[in-house]
Amino acid sequence: MNVTKNIGILNALIRITIGLTVLSWSTAKMVKFPWRDSYLFIAICGAMKVAEGIVRFCPVTALFERYQEMEKQAPLALGDGSDSDNIDTEQVLPYNPS
Repeated sequence: MNVTKNIGILNALIRITIGLTVLSWSTAKMVKFPWRDSYLFIAICGAMKVAEGIVRFCPVTALFERYQEMEKQAPLALGDGSDSDNIDTEQVLPYNPS
């Protein structure tokens, strides 16, 4: 898997800022309430945002871009709407007795 930069500099700076804010908030809450596991999860999410900003790679953005490329290569059968006269509505619409 080739990891290339897929977010810009401004987006990376915003991710680092928000990630450090979330990380510091959750760490402060973990010190006060160490028995709660939700603050640990939030701290991991904040650290992940900081890492995304430093590396300038977002896996969600990469998945979205890959989906867009796959959609261009093989569009869905009903996606473009060009053959709307030939579509059997019984197969598309579910049965509704009311």
